[in-house]
Amino acid sequence: MKYDLTTLYIFLCVAEENSLTKASTRAHLAVSAISKRIGEFESRLGYSLFTRSSRGVDLTHEGKVMLQHTKRIFHNIQEMDNAISDFSSVISGKVRIHSTTSALSQFLPKHIEEISEKYPGISLEIEGRVGTAVIDGIVDRSADIGVFASQNKVNGVESFKYKTYELAVAVPNSDPLSLVESLNFSDLVGHELISQHSDSLLYKKIFDEAYNIGVELKVGMRVSSYDCICQLVAIKQGIAILPRTIIDIYSNVIPIKSVTLNESWAERELRVGVKSYEVLPKHIRVVVDHLAGLQPSQN
Repeated sequence: MKYDLTTLYIFLCVAEENSLTKASTRAHLAVSAISKRIGEFESRLGYSLFTRSSRGVDLTHEGKVMLQHTKRIFHNIQEMDNAISDFSSVISGKVRIHSTTSALSQFLPKHIEEISEKYPGISLEIEGRVGTAVIDGIVDRSADIGVFASQNKVNGVESFKYKTYELAVAVPNSDPLSLVESLNFSDLVGHELISQHSDSLLYKKIFDEAYNIGVELKVGMRVSSYDCICQLVAIKQGIAILPRTIIDIYSNVIPIKSVTLNESWAERELRVGVKSYEVLPKHIRVVVDHLAGLQPSQN
């Protein structure tokens, strides 16, 4: 036969990644093995599926047609697998979850505990990442589920509302800002700001808002850990915009305080994202249902 599932999967990886190197990571095969398999496949077919260049690979017209059919084949296989798995009363399997620090720090531990108790056959692999990396993980399928903060639709991701939380300003107890009830974002101009890394969605949001009002923020330190940020605020290295819940927890043990951020965008929404809910295996689907508060699927 011209076709086998392994070769079709390798073709799918190369086509979607536009790179033999990225496809090798996704398929867990050496680049040489990927290249050899694609070359043999093209020889069997009698036409080229890709054009090669120093920038990577691009699909030929024939390759684009092949990709449409290959996606349909794997979609059907996933639906078949879901239907068969539903015959079993035991729900089991591994679920890979990538999550932002805000979700891991505030909400996910409780739900992880609930899922583990309700579905003991499900093994959860949790990895903390910044928002953009969470979304990338969903798109490239290195994560089954992603939890991230976004008010906007994300291309290539189907998402559901998870939780909302409030951003506030973390200030040292001795700072004059600690004496006010609320602050506008413009009030922070001129103050040293401690932020998360530049690839976090919160960082991007803060700087987008600064751009919108035509101001430049002073950022002295960028760190990913909420613990580190709060500790730096406590020793007067700057102020920070963080989830109020996190600030209030740390205010019990170190000299910091949360001050209301008087902006509409201070209310953040966490979402649960997947590549496609319709084709999720049962053990992943029940986790999404639990996190998003969806009614359990009947199929």
